[in-house]
Amino acid sequence: MRPALLACLALSLAALVAPARAQTPPPAQETIRDIDTIVVSGVQPGPGMWKVSRGEHVLWILGTLSPVPKNMEWLSRDVEATIAQSQEVLEPPTVSIGTDLGMFRSMLLIPSALKARRNPDDKTLREVVPADLYARWLPLKARYIGSDRGVEKWRPVFAAQELYEAAMRRSDLSLKGIVWPMVERSAKQHDVKITQSKIEMKIKDPKAVLKDFAHTTLSDTDCFAKTLSRIEGDIETMRARANAWAIGDIEALRALPQGDQYEVCLRAVTASGVAQRLGFGDLRERVIQAWLANADRALLNNRVSFASLPVAELFKPDGYLARLQARGYTIEAP
Repeated sequence: MRPALLACLALSLAALVAPARAQTPPPAQETIRDIDTIVVSGVQPGPGMWKVSRGEHVLWILGTLSPVPKNMEWLSRDVEATIAQSQEVLEPPTVSIGTDLGMFRSMLLIPSALKARRNPDDKTLREVVPADLYARWLPLKARYIGSDRGVEKWRPVFAAQELYEAAMRRSDLSLKGIVWPMVERSAKQHDVKITQSKIEMKIKDPKAVLKDFAHTTLSDTDCFAKTLSRIEGDIETMRARANAWAIGDIEALRALPQGDQYEVCLRAVTASGVAQRLGFGDLRERVIQAWLANADRALLNNRVSFASLPVAELFKPDGYLARLQARGYTIEAP
């Protein structure tokens, strides 16, 4: 079962992130396997790190990717060495959406939340999306999900996500994050401070919000269409991106289309009247600014710091690297 509205928003926005003398991470020595015909596997180095600096102070940024090859083992020694010489690790930006209720009472809302995942008035996908999109959905659903009838009553944004996750599992790709668990473990091992960039949202009356959302129609047809297009025509590109990340080919990552449907799907939720009233409309910008403020402090106070962010966000003209450069920092690509 998929999480409720509150968790879906939080997960979507989340998306919305050493040697004594040298600050350059040591090169890996292990043998790296060649690229397989479809998706790489075995031990792989992952990409190098961007160097953000001002004077003698450096922030190393690792670009992360989802999905990645399902059967690869990430050779994380370079990153671990960088963390070991760091004074601070910056978490990817996140959104925490909570309530004033205790855990037990919050859990009692889950049945209502799951109902809110369904279309208002129990309409089916056939009834709420254009006929041509539904005709494209059927063979993809049959291939990746199977005969599950429950998903046919889900809102397009949630049905699309269910299909996308199923397609990744069938394509030797994994949506499971492999970077942060290692980063957190290494930081704790070397007693390195971990700094959160978190925007906390409080919902005082979640039951009323869920009831309101259950009767709200979302403008999520574009999200549904974008997700179908990615699965129909972008699986090979996603494999190529996953391969490029695994072997550390930054130029290939930069050249390949990013094709991320999450922003379109996120807008479908955050543009709703309910989300706007809760203040979700500008969350992406708020989490970016929270992270940038922490990066400024880290670069001012620490000789070496480390961070990880989605690689697609690093490539954007208005992304994190562009904003850091506009602040006067020197940026060096891997």
